[in-house]
Amino acid sequence: MLIDTHCHLDAPEFDADREQVADHAVQAGVQSIVIPAVERANFAVVRDLAGKIAGGAYALGIHPLYVQRADDADLDALRVAIRESLGDPRFVAIGEIGLDFFVPEIATGEPRERQERFYAAQLAMAAEFRLPVLLHVRKSQDILLKHLRRHGPIGGIAHAFNGSAQQAQAFVEHGFALGMGGAMTYERALQIRRHAVDVGLEHLVLETDAPDIPPAWLHPPERRNRPGELARIAQVLAQLRGITPEQVAHATTANAMRVLPRLPAAILAGAD
Repeated sequence: MLIDTHCHLDAPEFDADREQVADHAVQAGVQSIVIPAVERANFAVVRDLAGKIAGGAYALGIHPLYVQRADDADLDALRVAIRESLGDPRFVAIGEIGLDFFVPEIATGEPRERQERFYAAQLAMAAEFRLPVLLHVRKSQDILLKHLRRHGPIGGIAHAFNGSAQQAQAFVEHGFALGMGGAMTYERALQIRRHAVDVGLEHLVLETDAPDIPPAWLHPPERRNRPGELARIAQVLAQLRGITPEQVAHATTANAMRVLPRLPAAILAGAD
């Protein structure tokens, strides 16, 4: 059994064949797909979609690349949506939230301050409702950690992690698993591959970030990533660590269920 802990299955890139993409993932051994929201406009969308696919799960949050067009009313709406979803077994986390200092236009000044304000507000909700978070980590590791220290134990997944070994250890100490996906499949991704080998297997989970971060074997015209690619991503992780794909599947599934404690109920809920 494989779990895709981060997949934007609601993205428009899947509008033409979303059902087939989900079926292909099941055939490839993916038993559960976690679909994170990115803004208020798709809270209901990810909730509904998770209910339509086998093993579907969802997270609710405001992505750092979307906070520039969000306001305090969106944070209020997020709180309401969280409360309304607590009784839904498919609701597993707050996310995708975090900080993005890679994009120059939002890396300094008021846009950066706005990112941090929204991140801090959503971390506070995670602490209040005792929910894990799906963290967007892009050239922002130390500041993300600074805010995490202020809120005590929250935990979750550091999505597409590409920081230093010391930063990786700090996230692990805060109860996070590191997301391993398509970027790991490139031979030139030396730092990510070091994490894939050096970080304890008990702290790694699998993800695709589909339709983004395509693995090395997807070439034009099909550069769209899909959750069904997770099986080959798991094979790459197994090769790097010198273990079997079955060992990777077993460990990463257990890890996902540990850092997302509501996930087992989501898998059992089935599709509507």
